[in-house]
Amino acid sequence: GAAYEVDCIIFSTGFEVGTPWWDRAGFDLEGRDGLTLSQYWSDKLHTLHGIHVHGFPNAFFAEPSPHGGNLISNFTHNLTAAGVAIAAVVRHAEDRGAKMVEVTKEAEDAWRKFVRSGSGGMLGALDCTPSYYNHEGKVRARGHRKGRGYPGGQLAYFRYLDAWCSSGRFDGLSFTGVPEDEPAGRNVGQ
Repeated sequence: GAAYEVDCIIFSTGFEVGTPWWDRAGFDLEGRDGLTLSQYWSDKLHTLHGIHVHGFPNAFFAEPSPHGGNLISNFTHNLTAAGVAIAAVVRHAEDRGAKMVEVTKEAEDAWRKFVRSGSGGMLGALDCTPSYYNHEGKVRARGHRKGRGYPGGQLAYFRYLDAWCSSGRFDGLSFTGVPEDEPAGRNVGQ
């Protein structure tokens, strides 16, 4: 019942993999118009780079995602790459006087389509020991394509994300509260 003014809140969910984000976080993030993250992701994952989610402004996700670098042996490399990208976006917003950062719906949809254009991702079959590779033994069929990452692989994703940040354009994001002579958002490009 109390309100606290803060600059930043960081929720860390640990290294649990394959469970819903809201279960690991201990709460269901509420976005615009009361929509919760579990509702928005109930039918499929929607993100830009696995970091930004339309309808959830100023929320950033730094965990490996099927829409990002996906799961690799060096798990912390994913976290570092996402953290560097988030820091670059926040710096850009602060430098422009933006109060809100959000991925556009068009960019989110384009990214999802791009990721789905790849050949698939994580291995896993019903006869494997239950784990995050096969959704705890609940894969629907062989050829399970859940868990796709960047179509060119993890290293290509990290290069892409670095170039996206280095460009300074932040294609696909909308920055509100930006002075009128500054572009507010652009389309995503692969």
